[in-house]
Amino acid sequence: MGVMVRTPLTPEERERGERLGALLREARGPRSMTEVAAAAGVSAETLRKIETGRAPTPAFFTVAALAGALGLSMDELAALCALANV
Repeated sequence: MGVMVRTPLTPEERERGERLGALLREARGPRSMTEVAAAAGVSAETLRKIETGRAPTPAFFTVAALAGALGLSMDELAALCALANV
């Protein structure tokens, strides 16, 4: 069996991941991580990793599910995450 090698993240990817995490944390507000994760159908640990920037390139469907659970549109998230690149 081959070993999967992870490509190191670029500084841009890391930064975008941190922005995404901050946005999701802000959108979650007073709701618990467990509550939002359950509503999105992901584990609380997955949400924790994304919010803390430890999973800076989460799967599209994970982000879409979290956005839905938080009442954010993917367009909003994409626009907000791209802002710092302007």
